[in-house]
Amino acid sequence: MQYCWNTGDHGPIETPNIIPPESELHNAGVEPICRKYLNLRYEMMPYLYSLVRECTATGMPILRALWLHYPDDPAAVARGDEYLWGRDMLVAPVVEKAASERKLYLPRGVWYDHWTGQKLEGAREITAPVDLATTPLYVRAGAVIPMGPLKQYTEEPDDGSLTVAVYPGANGSFLLYEDDGKTFNFRKGEWMGVQMTWDDARRTLDMQLAPGSRMLGPRRRNVTVNMGDVKKKAIFEGRRLSIRL
Repeated sequence: MQYCWNTGDHGPIETPNIIPPESELHNAGVEPICRKYLNLRYEMMPYLYSLVRECTATGMPILRALWLHYPDDPAAVARGDEYLWGRDMLVAPVVEKAASERKLYLPRGVWYDHWTGQKLEGAREITAPVDLATTPLYVRAGAVIPMGPLKQYTEEPDDGSLTVAVYPGANGSFLLYEDDGKTFNFRKGEWMGVQMTWDDARRTLDMQLAPGSRMLGPRRRNVTVNMGDVKKKAIFEGRRLSIRL
């Protein structure tokens, strides 16, 4: 199984026959689309890296069939043409040439269109408009999604700033994980875990260090929390922090 990281694709490619030829990656119509998804991948690296940590610690895969989190939903169990990226994001790949719409199933609960912010009720099939540049991505209510600055490569220096996207409608939590990305020093306690917990009734996001972890540099983290059109800025220094939205 291969992963098309060179185009920013979120999921697996099961056969080389569907990898686009190199000439197409420099197609004037395709190149901006590749850039769009590569940029998204780098911005979501904090989310992805934390999922990798979860996978090593628990065995929970990064890409998950819907039945893994919705085993009592027959429609979700039967759906084999979409998947969850971690617990919180649903991906519905478009594989038909020149498709203008995509039928997909949203499990129970409330979901948000990643691209438009549209709020949708789940437990039903929907028809999403698509084009060559649009892969349907949905985020479940209660999700807390950490995002970083846009980079050109993973080791590009940055100021440690963090953007946290909160999707209201349910309580939720996420453990953000960081280490040096190079060594096994995390086994010696050189890692940072930030437990983020969203209380939907109080409209409050709490952030605190996970037990056994410590602040990694920079020790003052600029945090921007987004919930739709609401935006709050704060500084996280390792002490418990509550951000009301």
